[in-house]
Amino acid sequence: MSAPIFAHGQLRLYLLSLLGERPMHGYDLIQALSERFGGTYAPSAGTIYPRLARLEEEGLVTKESDGRRTVYAVTDAGREELARRGPELAGLEDQVSDSVRRLADEVRGSVNDAMRSLRADLAAAARDQRAAPPRQEQADDPRVRSRRALAQAEAQLARFRGDLRGDLRSAVAAGSLLEEVPGVLARRLDEVRAEVAALLHR
Repeated sequence: MSAPIFAHGQLRLYLLSLLGERPMHGYDLIQALSERFGGTYAPSAGTIYPRLARLEEEGLVTKESDGRRTVYAVTDAGREELARRGPELAGLEDQVSDSVRRLADEVRGSVNDAMRSLRADLAAAARDQRAAPPRQEQADDPRVRSRRALAQAEAQLARFRGDLRGDLRSAVAAGSLLEEVPGVLARRLDEVRAEVAALLHR
């Protein structure tokens, strides 16, 4: 099980520091946190809003309606709090960097495990195909069709990973890789996974 991202009270301080940069909606704060963590961590609304309410009760932030959403902004008392806890906040930034590396390692391990599992499934499918003579009824077998689809999906994943990795490294070499890229990649991959999961459970 992963260690908690923030210790008690640290997320509250980090939210205050983000609002110290500019006023934000609650969703903007969630997105900002996700980007700081390279898409490896995004708190839920149920995690963010109670802490914002607490900050408001303490007079450290204000909220103002902006259409259907609420904008939170740091107060003078909030800025004084940030200035007073500057050393603690600097240490928290170091902790966030460590957490990003740890979460990235965990994600990398999960991806490697998934790839090993897929390769094992493909090897089993190949053995089954070699062991049985091709027949029309086999072509209609749902398991055969599923294994064929799995092989095609694996090929698409490998092609995507190779192509995107090459693009990312080229951007790094040119010094043009934007910090927003990991967050965008994480969100889009989550969307693709959700769409595929919906198809798998129809």
